[in-house]
Amino acid sequence: MPSDSTSAPADERDLASFGYKQELGRTLGAFSTFATGFAFISILTGAFQLFFFAYGNAGPAFWWTWVIAVAGQLLFALCFAELAVHYPLAGSVYNWCKHLARPGTSWIAGVSLIFALIVSTAGVALAMQFVLPTVWSGFQLFGDGTGPYDYATNGVLLGAITILATTVINILGVKVIAVINNIGVCVELVATVLLIVLLLFSAKRGPQVVFETNGAETHNSLGMPGALLMAVLLGVYILWGFDTAGSVGEETINPRKTNPRAIIRAVLAAGVMGGLLMLAALMAVGDLSARELSVSGLPYVVESVLGPVLGKILLVCVAIAVFVCALANQTGAIRMIFAMARDNALPGSGRLARISRRSRTPVIPAVLTGVVAVLVLVANVRQPQIFVVITSTTVVLALVAYVLVVGSLTLTRLRGRWVPTPPGYFSLGRWGLPVSIAALAWGCVVIVDIAWPRREVFNPAEPYHWYLQWGGVLFVVIALGLSFMFYWFVQRGKVGVLADHAAPVAEQTRR
Repeated sequence: MPSDSTSAPADERDLASFGYKQELGRTLGAFSTFATGFAFISILTGAFQLFFFAYGNAGPAFWWTWVIAVAGQLLFALCFAELAVHYPLAGSVYNWCKHLARPGTSWIAGVSLIFALIVSTAGVALAMQFVLPTVWSGFQLFGDGTGPYDYATNGVLLGAITILATTVINILGVKVIAVINNIGVCVELVATVLLIVLLLFSAKRGPQVVFETNGAETHNSLGMPGALLMAVLLGVYILWGFDTAGSVGEETINPRKTNPRAIIRAVLAAGVMGGLLMLAALMAVGDLSARELSVSGLPYVVESVLGPVLGKILLVCVAIAVFVCALANQTGAIRMIFAMARDNALPGSGRLARISRRSRTPVIPAVLTGVVAVLVLVANVRQPQIFVVITSTTVVLALVAYVLVVGSLTLTRLRGRWVPTPPGYFSLGRWGLPVSIAALAWGCVVIVDIAWPRREVFNPAEPYHWYLQWGGVLFVVIALGLSFMFYWFVQRGKVGVLADHAAPVAEQTRR
């Protein structure tokens, strides 16, 4: 492995030892890599989207599910950080799994995360509807909000505009992405700290509020445990995607040092700041029984506590956070597609893996992810309830990929095939096996919990549709089932590094 003082040429030689030549622009430093992971997580985006859902299901006590989610997702992050040391490659989970398990396992892990990233891009873009019309009524482009489909349709329009913009930025290349991403993350960090401080200064009760349930246990057949099991969706939905800080390994300077730190710091920063933000909101809101808390959520808290002027300014910051979050989601999807395509693992791989000479980024995957994300949005036009289905499906698909990685890592360790990490790099050491087993168990439990077809989660109001209630299961099973059939019967025998992307043989033998 390169020394700590590695240069770009050394990083390129290291990449060549994996069989690939340097094609993506390697320009990202420590902060830009951290910003990629943090922007993807984006506590402001997720909290403003799903605070109402968690609060409506478990009351103020939902806060504890955030603590649980941080601990659980940190297990994944620790495993991924060590894998990022060993395999600093684009495509994160696909390439990590490829070096640990059978080709079919890594293929389904990569495809599952591609689906998750594209669906998540659409879901994040929908968050603009939660923010922009609150900032200014002019952002209600469709209808006046009184029609049954006004908000859903307007969300699609705002989301489509957002995705169009992120697609253009992704086509322009990693330097432009990094500048916009860094600015957006700085705005989000400052806004989050400011929100926490202002809400704490406006506190009307103490932190013991997190022990109140608002009678949530009486509305769930499993009592309070059942309410908390539903509310955990908030934390898990926000706290994933940190692997993106590893997926840009081929665009990062000294990735074996930089990327592992970025992955862990992104989770810890988001975990601490998100917990404080939601605690401060619960302490500051005027009436814990207000219906708006279960309908609007944090936008209501911000405006009601801080007033319309300051509240709108902070909501503008939230809109910026939503934008860079959508950008990071799409960036992750593009890198995953590129990584699989250069291995000839996808249909049309030759074109999908093609890199623009000017921007040194894959253009066709950028356009493809943008178009598919908009098509996912269109499904929301006449079915407003589909938002929670999209959210849950995203989490399940991502966790399937994560479980395949940590499952493969666990088996590798148990079989004694794991190569110890050299001194000077991030390593779990003797804790590696317990942490990977715990991550595997956590992931499996959460997949079952979130995909479980509860009507009160997936289809809480009329019109009732069985396919909505079973959406978290159906989409995942059908999408991954058909995809694996395609791999097994069509693509399996074709997988191998495309000649245009392979490093010279002399460089490959260095490993």
